[in-house]
Amino acid sequence: MASPSWSSCCASTSTRPLPSPPASSKGGNPWRASSGRRSASGGKRQQQLSIRAVAAPSSAVDYSDTGAGAADVPSLKIKLLSAVAGLNRGLAASQEDLDRADAAARQLEAAAPAPVNLAKDLDKLQGRWRLVYSSAFSSRTLGGSRPGPPTGRLLPITLGQVFQRIDVVSQDFDNIVELELGAPWPLPPVEATATLAHKFEITGIASIKINFDKTTVKTNGNLSQLPLLEVPRIPDSLRPPASNTGSGEFDVTYLDDDTRITRGDRGELRVFVIA
Repeated sequence: MASPSWSSCCASTSTRPLPSPPASSKGGNPWRASSGRRSASGGKRQQQLSIRAVAAPSSAVDYSDTGAGAADVPSLKIKLLSAVAGLNRGLAASQEDLDRADAAARQLEAAAPAPVNLAKDLDKLQGRWRLVYSSAFSSRTLGGSRPGPPTGRLLPITLGQVFQRIDVVSQDFDNIVELELGAPWPLPPVEATATLAHKFEITGIASIKINFDKTTVKTNGNLSQLPLLEVPRIPDSLRPPASNTGSGEFDVTYLDDDTRITRGDRGELRVFVIA
């Protein structure tokens, strides 16, 4: 996620029915013309052709990496979600966990019926998506691989649910983060929702660029009556050279009606499910 100071955060192959051969005519049978010999029985000849057509290899989809096909997509989605379950969105991931999640994601990406094409699949982005895993969170900062506040005991911040709200008509792309901020005893912790608003644009067949707009914070619970707070943005001229400028790019590597996989410009793997 991008923000002013922290952010983004051939096991089964279907057999299609063959077309019936054209009716014979005085001009000759196309099936016979292709083979150079006659068949004693027209029906027998058609059956031989059918077998030959089914056995022909298809170059449209390559399953060489995983041995999986489109029919395996549901089971591969379950495998991926199982691989990331219990990792606290990636905050508790070890290197072994990262490798396992990446391998499961690559299997699902390879088994997709077709590559993602946002010119045709843009409507599938629409909606509110829940982040279930980010490999960048294993860096133990809420900004992932970008600058951000660290997790743990240094700051009393607990990360809650993380969502992306995408509107393909207005091109709004909002990262929504639920947080719990610790307070001195005996005060209760403060619950808040930070919304990092962006605009997005399609920059390639499956590539998206987001540009930061603003960050707003809304308190919840007992403090829900407080007004919405807009966090001032640090001017670009005052930012350190290596700091996040508020924009980012990523590729959508898998997309269907309820699951989305993205790979970011800094190598982040993220997995979302529709909320």
